Amino acid sequence: MPIKERARDRGQRQARSALSGLSSELREARLAAGLSQAHVAWAAGLTQSRVSRTERGQRLPPRLDELAQHCAALGLRLSLRAYPEGLPVRDAAQLHLLARFRSRLGPGLGWMSEVPIAGHGDLRAWDALLRASETIGVDAETRLRDIQALQRRTELKWRDSGVDKVVLVVAATKHNRAVLREHRLALASTLPLDTGAIMASLGAGEPPRANGIAIL
Repeated sequence: MPIKERARDRGQRQARSALSGLSSELREARLAAGLSQAHVAWAAGLTQSRVSRTERGQRLPPRLDELAQHCAALGLRLSLRAYPEGLPVRDAAQLHLLARFRSRLGPGLGWMSEVPIAGHGDLRAWDALLRASETIGVDAETRLRDIQALQRRTELKWRDSGVDKVVLVVAATKHNRAVLREHRLALASTLPLDTGAIMASLGAGEPPRANGIAIL
């Protein structure tokens, strides 16, 4: 199944599941308060039919403002958050960056794409995993943003996955080079080696002597 369809179907399943759970909570809250659907609808500024359909999970997709009003009438607060689950859709730029990196690897380095980190319930993954005498976790970044978050995420994945080395592949854009110039010293504790040392080893089919950043 194409990536677009997989993401769409997963999103629709999540929406149905979330609405089903919320519908049950709204109905139970109304009954516990001893309120009729008509009274909740009046307080929320909605029609009774909308309240009824929401309680039965029949409004997909519902309007967020209506759901918030429905919750408020029952003394509830609607909360929405996004959590990591599975692998994100890769954009063309990131796939191209990984392909460029792979084309410069020497013989003897095994390549696996999108490798989950071992551990029950752990949804993180390396963009690629290289195997030689050591295992090397690879992540690709087309545009650098929060460097502290990136460093922390890399450190935790390195620790939890058990790989020997880590390589961060960064697109050689003006923005990324400026960010790295500003933050390279801070990143050195986690990713000490630069492009030359990293690619010299990997180009020879050997693992680098330490973690590092490859700008390509």
